[in-house]
Amino acid sequence: METHPPQEAMNRMLTGYWTTQSLYVAAKLGIADLLSNGPRSADDLAKATNTHAPSLFRLLRGLASLGVFADDGTARFSLTPLAECLRSDAPGSQRALAIMCGEEHYKAWGELLYSVQTGNIAFDKLYGMPVFEFLSKNVEQAKVFDAAMVGVHGRETAAMTDAYDFSSIGVLADVGGGNGSLLTTVLKKHPHMKGVLYDLPGVTERAKANLKEAGLADRCTVIGGNFFESVPAGADAYLMRHIIHDWDDEKATTILRNVHQAIGQEGRLLVIEGVIPPGNEPCFGKLLDLTMLTIPGGKERTEEEYRTLFKAGGFELIRIVPTKAEVSVIEGRKL
Repeated sequence: METHPPQEAMNRMLTGYWTTQSLYVAAKLGIADLLSNGPRSADDLAKATNTHAPSLFRLLRGLASLGVFADDGTARFSLTPLAECLRSDAPGSQRALAIMCGEEHYKAWGELLYSVQTGNIAFDKLYGMPVFEFLSKNVEQAKVFDAAMVGVHGRETAAMTDAYDFSSIGVLADVGGGNGSLLTTVLKKHPHMKGVLYDLPGVTERAKANLKEAGLADRCTVIGGNFFESVPAGADAYLMRHIIHDWDDEKATTILRNVHQAIGQEGRLLVIEGVIPPGNEPCFGKLLDLTMLTIPGGKERTEEEYRTLFKAGGFELIRIVPTKAEVSVIEGRKL
């Protein structure tokens, strides 16, 4: 394993934002899409993106030094495996994620000190409203968010469905199901299953179109509503992926209590989240937790914190099923 002197390692950490913003600009300009048919010169790419050619060359040269794009020595650039991730049409594309991280998320992280000093949400301070309200009022940003979540969660979905046995579930409710990408995967894998997608009315319109396109409209009921007020009854299992971590304990408990009202005595609660391990070992969730602090105001949790939260919501945590991704399936039963 390669190691670096402490000062060099710290320097790499301190300049991490250089990489974030460079990737953001390349993604925003659609450089990877423009290279999908083969190498192109920096001058040609500049004309296609209406940018300053010498400056664009410097951006691409910098990214090439990180393995994103490759320079053939004549200022002609081509795709690399890393750059392929920024193509709009790549499976699990991360272009939207790069754009989201470089715009609202980047600005909110710039106010991390404010959140640490006050415990308040940096995003709300910057934009004057909570993030999900912001997305409901800004259609283009909402589209980027949806696409970014697909890019983030694509690997998780396969890992989750491989690790957890959904075969005995007749009706699965995806609470906060977003654009329907997760429910689509599960329903296609289990042809006997029916689904219920529940989310805010503005979100469900996007989900209806996606489920129809996937040929699942007749197997999935789409319901608009607010999970802080109620959750539809009648499902055998209630799944929430990356929902609970968006909220503080009080609001998360409210959601769980509403699920508790809807679920039958033999029903299953399936919370898909990262579980923070003890100790100092590297863990994606420990830094994702800071995004939860600065943007939605939620938190990542340890196993013990989930046990406590489940109990407050009327559930017993039965087991935690790890996956090959950064998430686990946290299963609960009604107390």
